[in-house]
Amino acid sequence: PSTMLLDTPICFSVASQVDYCPKNYDNTFRGLTQIRFALGNSLNIPAVKVLSLNTMGNFISFARKMGITTWNDPTQYGLSLTLGGGEVMMTDMATAFGVFANSGVKVPLHSILKVEDSSGKVLEEYKPEDGKRNGEKALSEATAFLISHILSDNNARSAAFGTSSVLNVPGKTVSVKTGTTNNLRDNWTIGYTSNLLVATWVGNNDNSPMSYVASGVTGASPIWQKIMRYALRDVKTPGLEKPEGIEGASVCSNSGVLPSADTPCETRYEYFL
Repeated sequence: PSTMLLDTPICFSVASQVDYCPKNYDNTFRGLTQIRFALGNSLNIPAVKVLSLNTMGNFISFARKMGITTWNDPTQYGLSLTLGGGEVMMTDMATAFGVFANSGVKVPLHSILKVEDSSGKVLEEYKPEDGKRNGEKALSEATAFLISHILSDNNARSAAFGTSSVLNVPGKTVSVKTGTTNNLRDNWTIGYTSNLLVATWVGNNDNSPMSYVASGVTGASPIWQKIMRYALRDVKTPGLEKPEGIEGASVCSNSGVLPSADTPCETRYEYFL
């Protein structure tokens, strides 16, 4: 999470098309930015650069592993896919973010939990094994922890969202991410604890741009926060538990590297695989 990315202007050449030049939501550039703050503040340019390095094929293959079912042919998509350039279903997004909530395990959704007849006799009931998350391992527990820790870090997102945004659920440790597609057609907020996940979408049914929604904070997030606050009102949410395979260290706040006697610096604490 302390690795540096360049949040600087860039254009990608696309055959037979105009160059693709991604922009950040606020049309600014932040230069050298550590991954924790790039992800926390939803910076578009670092996300596109990482996708370019990863390659489209690897990205789509991994998205499928996480639960996205609507992306099939990598040749049909460009680098804007990381910024909402491909159709997704809310159920798939819940499954994918559930991988982080479930410590790296992809747990299938079950929409029908119980069926009863008119007399109250239970005909069928879904009963997962207590204390177990049965599913396919999609990520290491340590990697899932790092992502969840970044998404729960209010300081990491404060530059873009402020220190007291609706992404905070008072008294609870909650990991959360917003997303807004081009032309304000789709607005998302998805957040979770270890035992609850809420996915919220705002948009027009005819796919027309929205008139009064500017960002995740003014669109889906207020709805998401109200649901989360209500659902967690009697639930104690512990802080994220550091799994095996994670180490902590002090790093230079401005560069993300380890401090040394030759290069003293202000430090902050960071987690690493």
